[in-house]
Amino acid sequence: MGFTSQMIWAGLIMSAVLVIFTLGKSPLFRVDRAGAAIIGSVAMIGAGVLTFEEAGQAVEFRTIIILFSMMVVVANLKLAGFFELLGNLVANGVKSRRQLLSATILVSGVASAVAINDIVCLLFTPVVLLICSRTHCNPLPHLLGVAMASNIGSAATLLGNPQNILVGGLSGLSFVGYFSAAAPVALLGLFCTYIALERFYRDELSAVWQAPEPVAAAVHPYLIRKSLLVLAAILLAYIAGVELAMASALGAAFLLVTRRVKPNKVYTSIDFNLLIVFIGLFVIVAGVEKSRLMDHILHLLSFDGFANLGVFAAVTMVVSNIVSNVPAVLLLKFFIPEAQADLWWKALALFSTLAGNLTVTGSIANLIVVEIARRQHVEISARDYFVVGFPLTIMTTVIGVVWLNLLS
Repeated sequence: MGFTSQMIWAGLIMSAVLVIFTLGKSPLFRVDRAGAAIIGSVAMIGAGVLTFEEAGQAVEFRTIIILFSMMVVVANLKLAGFFELLGNLVANGVKSRRQLLSATILVSGVASAVAINDIVCLLFTPVVLLICSRTHCNPLPHLLGVAMASNIGSAATLLGNPQNILVGGLSGLSFVGYFSAAAPVALLGLFCTYIALERFYRDELSAVWQAPEPVAAAVHPYLIRKSLLVLAAILLAYIAGVELAMASALGAAFLLVTRRVKPNKVYTSIDFNLLIVFIGLFVIVAGVEKSRLMDHILHLLSFDGFANLGVFAAVTMVVSNIVSNVPAVLLLKFFIPEAQADLWWKALALFSTLAGNLTVTGSIANLIVVEIARRQHVEISARDYFVVGFPLTIMTTVIGVVWLNLLS
């Protein structure tokens, strides 16, 4: 069977979108990732690959609801001054640069397990920069710690990052089932993060520590308690078997019933671009699926080696760094076998997230840290990231492969 016109159109559209996702913007026009998702979706419909009805049916609205709802929860924590308070606690509790690094890794990793890691990096990176400025520390190892720990910590749960939320929606994995498989890998990964950064920045981390002044923060204890209780209720409801979309939507709706917070302040903290990207990708991948392009490619290439978790991990790592995590999940879901499907979904979530530490462009969380640092005149080069990120990604991926093989 040869390539049909629908396959060709779907392949061209997907390729163009993935180029923009890889580069972050179009090399010719002022089109970003969100714009590429919109244009690609419209092109799929305009080329006749999908109808409007099929495009609407392709969108996993549960995933969009979960993402939006968790952003509302985290936005309330941000407005309450929770992350500045967390920064003060970290600064006041450490007595050396090594302790600051370990505390930064721990806070970033744990926070990213229960909130979307992109948002954790967005809010925690300025706090770390401020602490480093006041203690006269080189911020580079600590900023790398924020990014790398956020990726690894987010791998522990199905709420930690966009691709894991997507996997949760597509696979039907239970929160506890995934957590029990991924948490040990994430915990060891955070330890490996400290070891790797301490090894590469030993001289810097051995320098004299200067205690900082507290960061000024407008803290609202009531809103912090309310937001944390809602977050805990969402997690408990999910663990108890309530559908995550329903649990998170109820939690977000409850937080929006308030006399204290203006709704617009919450909405401005929501990453609507990310939601648009997700919706567009659902439509684009549905077009590829309907065109049977992936079936044709799989038939030609015969991926028998995918039965091996090590091969699957390596391919996931490479694809995630070429096209980014979320598109990688949407593409690699075609390789999930029916036998032991739960194990392979867990592997896809885990390895696509750990792959984010390979390069500076491996995850949106990394780019957020780099961009915020650049605005404060702190440069994180691709080499700075790679010399630590490459061995760390290999270590954590090997740990993940060994652990999942033991569970299978």
